[in-house]
Amino acid sequence: MTEPSAARDAYPHEERAHDGRDDAPAHDRPARRRPEPRGPWEKLAGTVRCPVCGDSLEVAERALRCPDRHTFDIARQGYVSLLSGAKRAANADNASMVLARTAFLEAGHYAPLTGALARITASLGLPAQDGGGMVLDAGAGTGHYLAAVLEALPGAVGLALDASTYALRRAARAHPRAGAASWDVWRPFPVRDGCADVVLNVFAPRNGAEFRRVLKSHGALLVVTPTERHLRELRGALGLLEVDPDKEERLERTLSGHFERERAEVLEYPLALSSADVANLAAMGPAARHVEQEELRARAAALGTRVQATASFGISVYRPVRTAG
Repeated sequence: MTEPSAARDAYPHEERAHDGRDDAPAHDRPARRRPEPRGPWEKLAGTVRCPVCGDSLEVAERALRCPDRHTFDIARQGYVSLLSGAKRAANADNASMVLARTAFLEAGHYAPLTGALARITASLGLPAQDGGGMVLDAGAGTGHYLAAVLEALPGAVGLALDASTYALRRAARAHPRAGAASWDVWRPFPVRDGCADVVLNVFAPRNGAEFRRVLKSHGALLVVTPTERHLRELRGALGLLEVDPDKEERLERTLSGHFERERAEVLEYPLALSSADVANLAAMGPAARHVEQEELRARAAALGTRVQATASFGISVYRPVRTAG
């Protein structure tokens, strides 16, 4: 499996090779230094703040740095290590989970969901649709859904936050206007107040207070959760986790006081899956943390070469609660 192809001109500020002659003797000319790639961080640095002292960050060679010189490296894969030195979250996706998720998503099985997110974003009437703006994806994984939302907001930049460095390597290349940074979304986000036009939360933990803090007053929170019907045909055979019947109530409780739900819709459609698709579906989710890969593949193979299942998602749009004064 190959990495998703990086968009061309991902680093527009990189200097072109000099193809003219320099009249100065070679020994008198200063050594040429190739500028470090900056990509979307040229714009995103204005929204991200130092997780140590809270001050602003600027691009400095291949890193982000605050005035107190707290420095956070931009990895060669393009993501920023804001959790440098911190222990990786126990529930962060490992390399095999990310490979499985990438294969499943690239096969197009959730394409209707990405299309719905782009459609809904385009209907929000946000100023960012006219250029500029920022989308924050909390628990972004590989950045698959962030890329779809950015397509609906020409000129906006996106920031993918996730605890998995394996996922972030892909998120940093998901879209030419997307940057990615390692972070635990249960902690206060390393971005300034009111910087985001859209907060995206797809199958990820929800930090309602932080969503509200970072969202602009005119912004929108998009939340995607599985319904009780999602993959119901496969749960028992694969050992997938059951969808909590109280999920909707917990969602409202988490966001209560910070957001009001503006609208909601259910997206449901049939899936036709090969044995390899089923194996990837099982291996990309929480079940992979409790069941060996070989066992998951064996369970998938036992279902046959063509499997029918149901994809069912709840998509909700929330607006920030207006504060008095």
